[in-house]
Amino acid sequence: MSDGNLSFDHIHVISQNPDASAKWFVEKLGGKVAASHEVRGAPQIYIDFGGAKVIVRGQRPGEAAKDKHTLEWGTDHFGFQVKGSLDFKAYCADLKGKGVKFTVEPTQFNPSTQIAFIEAPDGVVIELLQRK
Repeated sequence: MSDGNLSFDHIHVISQNPDASAKWFVEKLGGKVAASHEVRGAPQIYIDFGGAKVIVRGQRPGEAAKDKHTLEWGTDHFGFQVKGSLDFKAYCADLKGKGVKFTVEPTQFNPSTQIAFIEAPDGVVIELLQRK
């Protein structure tokens, strides 16, 4: 149970091409660039989605990428809730029209929830969900 002291602020992704990744979140999903600056030698771009943010940053000096085929414990994906007033399947079709890659097509997850999974730049997995 939450005591009201916490609220969700951001998810932080690391990108090979942060400018292209930020552009994807803006053009495909409708986010707004709230800020952009260099932090510890790498670009860092803040994309706002109604108060919650996706922060995209580049590779910092001295960092090296890991093998993508190695299992790591931790975050598997993050989710965006689609407004209940929208037609979920039509919204997903619109994203497909913009070239968004779906890894799981829109489906009825349970009686009150529809879900789909999309792939953002750098292999970031995003769940789209709508609860009614």
